[in-house]
Amino acid sequence: MRIRKLASLPSGFTLTETMIALAVLMIGVLGLAAVLADGMAYMGMSQYDYIAQQKAAEAVESIFTARDIGQATWSTICNQSSSLCSSGIFVGGATPLCGQGLDGILGTADDFNGTACAGGPLAAPDALILPNGSGVVNSTSGTLVPLSNFNRTITITPVLDSGGNPIANLRQIQVTVTYASGRFGNRSYTLTAYISNFS
Repeated sequence: MRIRKLASLPSGFTLTETMIALAVLMIGVLGLAAVLADGMAYMGMSQYDYIAQQKAAEAVESIFTARDIGQATWSTICNQSSSLCSSGIFVGGATPLCGQGLDGILGTADDFNGTACAGGPLAAPDALILPNGSGVVNSTSGTLVPLSNFNRTITITPVLDSGGNPIANLRQIQVTVTYASGRFGNRSYTLTAYISNFS
């Protein structure tokens, strides 16, 4: 019996097959890296979304508090130069985030000097106070992070009945906080509330 030896054929991957596999793998890895980068960017942006929500709610709460404690009367709870009432105290249009002025109400004329914050201890530009190195959070030893990329618009309009007539004791407050968000451009958060003449 004769044993025939078969010629051994080369086995394994060729260089071309290996290069194609590496290219496919790189495309997958780069796609995952892009998704991770977008996720990180959105995660960083979420803190700004939260700040915008809180600053809008802060303005609405300031208006309700002013009404409840008698700081603002029904005839003044509207925008300046509004047809809704002749003695409105709220500035119309987008304004920077400032602390409340002497009247203690956010978004009124005493908060601003032209288009900038009036300054001083009350109407200073708004900022976040972060803990200092020892973990203490207060206005004298904390780290201030200015919110200079935020603007707030307070718009107060009448609420209409089914016939299109304004309801005398009800108004709509719309607070929009807009902020610059890096590569995502300008983003905004709008909070709508209704206020009545009665507390």
